Amino acid sequence: MRIALAAIPDVSAPADVAGTLPVALAALLRARAGKPPVAPDPCLGTAADFLRMLAGEPAAPALASALDAYLTTVIDNGLAASTFTARVIASTRASLASAVLGGYCALTGPLHGGAPGPVLDMLDEIGTEANIEPWLERRLAAGGRLMGFGHRVWRGRDPRADALKAALLRLGPAQGRIGFAEAVERRALAALRRRKPDRPIETNVEFYTALLLEAVGLPRDAFTPVFALARSVGWLAHALEQQKTGRLIRPAAEYIGPRPAAA
Repeated sequence: MRIALAAIPDVSAPADVAGTLPVALAALLRARAGKPPVAPDPCLGTAADFLRMLAGEPAAPALASALDAYLTTVIDNGLAASTFTARVIASTRASLASAVLGGYCALTGPLHGGAPGPVLDMLDEIGTEANIEPWLERRLAAGGRLMGFGHRVWRGRDPRADALKAALLRLGPAQGRIGFAEAVERRALAALRRRKPDRPIETNVEFYTALLLEAVGLPRDAFTPVFALARSVGWLAHALEQQKTGRLIRPAAEYIGPRPAAA
């Protein structure tokens, strides 16, 4: 994915920069499976065409609609680390392609774009409804984190979680493991309230992101790159806005360490 962004010309238009990621990711996943890449269809929307390039055949409209709901929901979220990175790069008058490449690199860090996959790992580890309570108690007693809960910005419930849950439910009640996940969510929220009554910790976007991306047939290690398909459009919007200001982002740094005796 980084090579694909680095390979496009610096003069690439915003749409060409954004269009690079779904084409590259679909080709990468197909190559891993020993299959040839599928050329994009400019007549289709991003979600439908990405799933078509991935599978080699048209996607079911319901799956394309679910993925489109995800891409739309996470397109932007203020000055997250990757977005700020993109703006800083754009402020130097570097190309939009460079700004998106920098944003992508920031997104790959596990504290930013890497959480949806571990949600599924958590559900796998819990395994059964009978094991939910014991697993949660052990995890919280050990000071462990519950994946898919809590957010640096959304102190209450992340509204994006509800949007993605609704999109997942539109695929049908039997889709994936939503019933089990809902049971985990209810009991996890109750356990968090018992242990931390003064600190509201609610479901975040990653909980239902993981379930939705799994339901549309994406492998876990592709979740962060798929996040980038959406967020790259937000990065581009921020970068274009930053370019209009013409101002270099150059925060000041103040030295607060020990002062040499000779000084």
